[in-house]
Amino acid sequence: MRIAVVGAGSVGATLGQAWLERDEDVIWGVRNPSDPKYAALPRERVKTAADAAKGAEVVVTATPWSAAQAAIKSLGSLAGKIVIDCMNPLGMGPEGLQLVLGFDTSAGEQVASWAPGAFVFKTLNTTGAGNMATGRDFPVKPVMPVAGDDAARKPTVMQLVGKLGFEPADAGPLRNARLLEPLAMFWIDQAMKRGRGREFAFALVGRR
Repeated sequence: MRIAVVGAGSVGATLGQAWLERDEDVIWGVRNPSDPKYAALPRERVKTAADAAKGAEVVVTATPWSAAQAAIKSLGSLAGKIVIDCMNPLGMGPEGLQLVLGFDTSAGEQVASWAPGAFVFKTLNTTGAGNMATGRDFPVKPVMPVAGDDAARKPTVMQLVGKLGFEPADAGPLRNARLLEPLAMFWIDQAMKRGRGREFAFALVGRR
């Protein structure tokens, strides 16, 4: 499956490398493919964002939220493609990072409005980049919720999440991104303000 990862920062680079190691066909889409900061990525797999998205079946958005709208608009039509939104709508407030959207919309829903005709799913946003490819290393398999409206394509997204070592969990429709993005903020608060550090992820643990 051809996956275009738009953005090659810590999240985009980690996800793309992990899927590539698991036999997915990954292309990174960035603003300037010749920038030396992408030297650690396979050179032949770094394209402009529009070129990366053109032949992809799945497009993963992994840019800073402030750049998200412009990045998605630069891709051209995404109609008929699966779009995995792993961004959180973060901005700086008086106490540091905070959500800039919530309650009546979400980043996932905004992405869907910028990509008409695409099948948008919200996932891979509730733990840190350092944990994105290491789900198998936790003593209890960490959970990764997947929210999206298209029931026929959701199994494909959940399979990609599962390849990273997570337990994919159906989180309902895309509007439930309004629940997942605050959960990400809870992770950030625990990691950065409560002394827990970044080496943790959430899990679903049953009695049996």
